[in-house]
Amino acid sequence: MRGKTFPVGGIHPPHFKEATEKKNVKPAQIPAKVVLPLQQHIGAPCEPLVAVGDTVKVGQKIADSKGFVSAPIHASISGKVVAIEPRPHPNGTNVMSIVIEGDGENNIWEGVKPYGNYKELSPDELRKIFREAGLVGLGGATFPTHVKITPPEGKKVETVILNGAECEPYLTADHRLMVEHPEDVVEGLRILMHVLGVEKGYIGVENNKEDAIEALKNVVGDDTSIEVVSCEVKYPQGAEKQLIKTILDREVPSGGLPLDVGVVVNNVGTAATAANILKTGMPLIERIVTITGSGVKDPQNLMVRLGTMFSDVIDQCGGFEGKPGKIIMGGPMMGLAQHNVDIPVIKGTSGILVFNAKEAKKYAPTTCIRCARCVDACPMSLMPATIANYALKDLIDVSEEYDALDCIECGCCSYVCPAKLPLVHAIRYAKAEIAARRRK
Repeated sequence: MRGKTFPVGGIHPPHFKEATEKKNVKPAQIPAKVVLPLQQHIGAPCEPLVAVGDTVKVGQKIADSKGFVSAPIHASISGKVVAIEPRPHPNGTNVMSIVIEGDGENNIWEGVKPYGNYKELSPDELRKIFREAGLVGLGGATFPTHVKITPPEGKKVETVILNGAECEPYLTADHRLMVEHPEDVVEGLRILMHVLGVEKGYIGVENNKEDAIEALKNVVGDDTSIEVVSCEVKYPQGAEKQLIKTILDREVPSGGLPLDVGVVVNNVGTAATAANILKTGMPLIERIVTITGSGVKDPQNLMVRLGTMFSDVIDQCGGFEGKPGKIIMGGPMMGLAQHNVDIPVIKGTSGILVFNAKEAKKYAPTTCIRCARCVDACPMSLMPATIANYALKDLIDVSEEYDALDCIECGCCSYVCPAKLPLVHAIRYAKAEIAARRRK
C-alpha cells in the first residue's frame, strides 16, 4: 500500500520494530532515586527552586527559568532532595541536576488538579498551563511547546500537523500510544488547533502502522476538520519539513521555519500529553520509552518517570543480553551514543537502544569516491560530502555557502556512504562553528 511522501532523497533502512511493536506500554517501576537535569529542553537552563534537605511531592515544580524559551522541571517522585550538583547528562556533559531520594509514598503535590474543558479556556491560558507543566516536544527535539504555539506577530498559522510517522528504526513508543490511546492524541490535536485558532489538522502516520491509522480514524469519525494521512514508509518521513511537503505540498524556505508556510508541527506524544495535562493537572513527569535492541533480554515499551537511571530501566527489561557493544538514547539514525548507563531518562528520551558488539562494530573511513550517493539520499537537496570536506578543513565559511545550516542531521548521508565517512559529525561541527561565529 503506497502512501504520500516527500519527493527528494530519503532512505529505506530495515525497521527492526518487531520486538516491541505489538507490546503494550507498561508502567515502569517507580525508582528509589531520580536525577533531574536542569537542562531538558532547548533554551535557557532552569534554576533550582528547592534546596538540599527539602521534601518534595510528585508534580511539584522544583526548577524554573525566567527565559521565555525554557520549560520548568517537576519532581517525578516524592521524597527528599539529597543533592543539587553537576551529574552526567545524555548529551555527554555534566549538567547541574536535582537528586531526589524517594520515600516510597508517591505523594501527589496539592496543586495538581484538573483544568477542565479546553474550550472554556483562552489560548493564552492554555499556553500558560503548558508552560507551567514543562511541556516540550517529545519527539526528541524538546523545544518548549508554549513557544511553538505562540507564533510571532505577522505569522499566520493555518494548519496543525501531528507527527505520528515514527520513521526511526527500532522505536515504537508513538506507535503504541496511537494504538492504545488514540483519543488522547486526537483530543491533543483539537486543543492545539484551539490555541492556534486553526480549522484544519492532520495526523501523518507511516502506513506500516495500519492499526494506528485505523484507531485514529475511528476516533476522528465524521470530524472533517481532522484528517489522518497515510504516509509512505521512508526515512526521514517524520522530519518537520518533509512531513509538511508530504501532507500539504508546501516547501519550507531555506533557513526558514514551518511557521513561514503557515504550519505548526508537533509530535503525537506531545499532543497526548497536552490532553492529559488538562485532564489530570499533572505536569510532564513521565514519558513512554522504547527499550530494545539485540543487547536487551526482554524489549519493552515502558512509561518511565523522568530522572530514572538507564540502568534501572534496562534491569526492568531483564538486563543485558551478553556484553553490550553500544548504548544509544533515541533511534539509531539520530540518537546519541552513551558512555555508560548511569544516565537519567529525560524529556527527550524516546528510546534506549542496546546493540551487541557485532552490530556496534566500527568501520575505518576510506577515501571519498565521489559517488554522490549522499547527494541522492539527502532529503534537503544538499551536497553532504562537500560540506563535510570543507568543515574538516576548517573552511567554515565555504561550508556555510553550501547551506550547511539547512542540514537536519538525519543521517541519511552517513548511512549510504560506501566510504563510511563521518559526514553528519562533520556537518554538525560546521553548524556549531557557524552558530558560534554568529553569536560573536
